[in-house]
Amino acid sequence: MDGDYLASGTKRGSEELMSHSPMVTNGTGMSPQHAHNSDISNDAKKVKLDQTNNTNAPSRVIHIRSLPNDVAETDIVQLGLPFGEMSKVLLLKQKNQAFLEFNDEGSAANMVSYYQTTPSQVRLKPCYVQFSNHKELSIKTDASHAYQNATAQAALQAAQAVIHARGGGGNSGAFLESNECNQTVLRVIVDNILYPITLDVLHSLFSRFGKVLKIITFTKNNTYQALIQFSDPISAKAAKDSLDGQNVYNGCDTLKIDYSRLMNLNVKYNNDKSRDYTRPELPTGEVTLESTMQQSMLAHGFGGLQGVNPFSSAMPAMAGFGPIPGAYGAARLGIPIQAQAGSPVLLVSNLDEQTVTPDALFTLFGVYGDVHRVKILFNKKDNALIQMAEPSQAQLAITFLDKVKVWGKTIRVAQSKHSVVQMPKEGQPDAGLTKDYVNSPLHRFKRPGSKNCQNIFPPSAVLHLSNIPKDTEEGEITSKFAEHGAVKAFKFFPKDRKMALIQMGSVDEAVMALIAMHNYQMGENSHLRVSFSKSTI
Repeated sequence: MDGDYLASGTKRGSEELMSHSPMVTNGTGMSPQHAHNSDISNDAKKVKLDQTNNTNAPSRVIHIRSLPNDVAETDIVQLGLPFGEMSKVLLLKQKNQAFLEFNDEGSAANMVSYYQTTPSQVRLKPCYVQFSNHKELSIKTDASHAYQNATAQAALQAAQAVIHARGGGGNSGAFLESNECNQTVLRVIVDNILYPITLDVLHSLFSRFGKVLKIITFTKNNTYQALIQFSDPISAKAAKDSLDGQNVYNGCDTLKIDYSRLMNLNVKYNNDKSRDYTRPELPTGEVTLESTMQQSMLAHGFGGLQGVNPFSSAMPAMAGFGPIPGAYGAARLGIPIQAQAGSPVLLVSNLDEQTVTPDALFTLFGVYGDVHRVKILFNKKDNALIQMAEPSQAQLAITFLDKVKVWGKTIRVAQSKHSVVQMPKEGQPDAGLTKDYVNSPLHRFKRPGSKNCQNIFPPSAVLHLSNIPKDTEEGEITSKFAEHGAVKAFKFFPKDRKMALIQMGSVDEAVMALIAMHNYQMGENSHLRVSFSKSTI
């Protein structure tokens, strides 16, 4: 082994790299060894700690390096949990490094000593543990670091509760009574849904607090719910304490979180309803709530409990699910961090430049938000910029339309660096490639609380039709849609012939039919409304 490494596989000095923009400072923005170098910029330079100091000087602060890319604060806290109470944790994710501060030097020494003989791992990746050159951590508390500080604090508080519950001191009665110290499965209810929450959104949001093993989503009592299983109780508690009562998107999609009575989830399929991240080989067959409940109940001892529903654990009385308080509120949560702080402008690429028009893009992207402007790039017509009304609508379009096949080509949808789509200057050649739709009467979401907000679904072969003239015959509709693909099935709504479902031969054909037939004039004063449906015929 390299002489610079300790017996534990740790290395001193040269690997302990830090950036000023994360949060370790001594008041000057520099490491103690470099505080006298006033010519080093506090915001732009990276500090490399003393490369010659290879002594094992004990410290309350532990330096951990060679961490996996998906590491979270809870992973670092778990690594230190067996050795004593921790006061601060700092994750430098871009450098795959972290710092962990204990309440006393003895606990830190025990941790370093232990990992000299036992290899340390985080999420199955070997990492290296050593004393830090820092004697304590000074954490920046400005707004730009608010979200990271909040997740770190949640992880520390969860660890503290576990330590107390296991006899480490403090008042652990309530914690032990609720059995939280062993709970890894959370039950999540999403209230006040304005924008759809997908399984991938949940995974992105909750995995910030630790390793998510399994997710099952379902609708019960007309509410969207999910069961989320973490790898450990600390991550579960940190996620619950941080996210309970918070809005995913601004003013809507409120999370209500409690512990589930299930101790383990039995996932049979990996699809958009359920996923076992530990078993990627699972099939994608259709999974139903009933079968999932039955399998989970039988597997975990609920089968013989008459009248007991493991999904119906009582939720505490809750009120005022407002935005997250303080600076943390500006960041929001998970993917919506990008949605709230990001641009409402999308860059769409790999379009069919012979077929694409601003109106077609307005119709397709208008399924997921109100499109204000569309610009097909003059010198690169297979690319377009689309400005949505809000960043959250842009995020929805990315979620549902990225990698969808349109005009026979798989389009890519990403957030643009631009914050607005500029209209061409007067006299500038444009060839009709840029259009403004701000005042269009065809916006689906301009009325707050519109039913359209509750019926947003990914592209599907089944389309929902509405605003059909009352005397219209089935053949009149199917013949028009047949111009854009094979019509497999059609059904009027029994109690309302103004609405119908039509099934195309594929999702690709349904996308083309929606673009062509939405707002199609069916009568003198009647224009057809077309959207994707989650129903089957």
